[in-house]
Formats: sequence, structure tokens, C-alpha cells
Amino acid sequence: MIINAQTLDLAFKGFKTVYTDAYLQVPSFAEKIFMKVPSQSRDESYGWLGQFPQLREWIGARVVHNLKSYGFTITKRMFESTVSVSRNDIADDRMGVFKPMFSEMGQLARRPPEELMFGLIKNGFNSLCFDGQNFFDTDHPIIKDEQVELVSNMQAGTGPAWFLFDTSRGVRPVIWQERESCEFQGMTDPENPNVFLNNEYVYGVRARVNAGFGLWQLAFGSKAALTAENYAAARAAMMNFCSDGGRKLGVSPTVLVVSPALEFDARNILNAEITSGGGTNVWRNTAELIIPPYVA
Repeated sequence: MIINAQTLDLAFKGFKTVYTDAYLQVPSFAEKIFMKVPSQSRDESYGWLGQFPQLREWIGARVVHNLKSYGFTITKRMFESTVSVSRNDIADDRMGVFKPMFSEMGQLARRPPEELMFGLIKNGFNSLCFDGQNFFDTDHPIIKDEQVELVSNMQAGTGPAWFLFDTSRGVRPVIWQERESCEFQGMTDPENPNVFLNNEYVYGVRARVNAGFGLWQLAFGSKAALTAENYAAARAAMMNFCSDGGRKLGVSPTVLVVSPALEFDARNILNAEITSGGGTNVWRNTAELIIPPYVA
């Protein structure tokens, strides 16, 4: 094959197509949980977290909700993946040999949201959120009847963790902050020092993204045994969450996230028609089950 601008452009488009096809075929569990927030700066502060401007009967003047500033900031992180292809391999028309490599690159580029998101959730028992408490904690403060009331969104225990989320609202339990999504790039200019000195072309992807906690009221974490009783208690706790002022938030759990170790228990609770005791399973189909490998 003659190496010129046209053949290099065809090679780039071919590699990019293989990468993109593989990227799009990978299922994304994280997208079912996160709230995607585009960003135009290095970091973003989420001062509005913690406010629920609910609809109220209009009596007298409007009540203006000032968005509280908790100083909660998510800073972008850089990610990259880079490979090289020998000029000789392109000249010898051996590009098909590299298709599996670019396919794998596409699949791996899909993983940062999954790893960051579910890694964040897994560590939520020991990581702070917007109100200064751990995301999953026993003492989140809310104001009720002009008094501070401490609210729990967790169950203590020593077993594998499992999580309930309400993902039905515009605001989500987790924020996916994206400054630059994964972009496929190539370095093929013959005047480039790397091409000249090393006789190779370089291809790669880069992204500037990060994950952070959203509203703890839309999440519940447990390390207690995953039983029907504990599942029911977690659902009831979430549905009783209130905003400042004591008004119910209308939380309704929609997603159950478990590690592979709890798959059997989770499927029994959400999928079985009959309980082990022979009765009707009242919890069947009450949440979507997600089993990512990154919460183990």
C-alpha cells in the first residue's frame, strides 16, 4: 500500500469505526443511575444540592428558595489510552491484525464511568457528600419544626453492601461530570517527530470526566443481610425521607444494585413469584436489578 494522506485517513477512519462499534456495544449500568452534567471548566461547584423548591399553595408573596452553598465541588480527572501502529504494517496492508486491539480499546473506554461511579458508591459509607456527612450515614441533618433532626440512609452490618436508588427524577443520586467525552485521535503527520524517529503512527483516546455524589435522599446503602425484611425496611425509610421543613419528598426506589456475591438473594427478592415459605412474593418487580462487578 502506498503511504499518503488518503491512505492514512482511511486507516484512521477504519480504526475509529472499529473502536466506536465496540464502544457502543458495551452495556452501561452507570447511565441508569447518574445525572450527566456538561461542564466548561476545570471543576464545578454544586451549591444547589440540598434544596427542594417544592410546589406550594400560593398564599401571600412568593417564597424564594435560595440555593444553599455547601462548597461541594467535583474536579475533572484526565483519562487516556494510547497504542502505536508500525508504518510498515500499514504499508504492508496488515491493518486487519490491529482490529481486535482497537475493539478492546473501545470496550475499555466505556469502563471509566462504570468504575468511577460504582467505585464511588462502594466507598459511600466513608466519603463525604454535600451536607458534610458520609453519603451513606446515620446522621444526615434536616430542619424539622425548627429543630435539627438526624436521618439515616443506611443499615449497618458486616456483609457485602447493597444499594437502593431512586432514579426517576431530574436529579440523580450520582453526578457524572463531563468536560470532554472520550475522543478518538491519531498522530500520523509525517513531519511529527515520533513518526519520523520511530517509524510508527500513534492512536489514542482521551477524556476529562469525574463522578461525584448527588442527593443522599435518593440513595440507601446497607451492609446488613439482603433479606426481604431488610429490603422492605430500606424502601420504607427512603419513602419517608423529608426535605427541610418536614415535607415528604416522594422518594420511590427504582433500582437495586448488588455485587455478584448477592445476585442469588437479589433475584429471589425481585424475580421469584413464590417465597421460600410458599407464599406470594410481594416484592417481585419492585425495582430493576443491576449487578456491576465494581461494587464488590
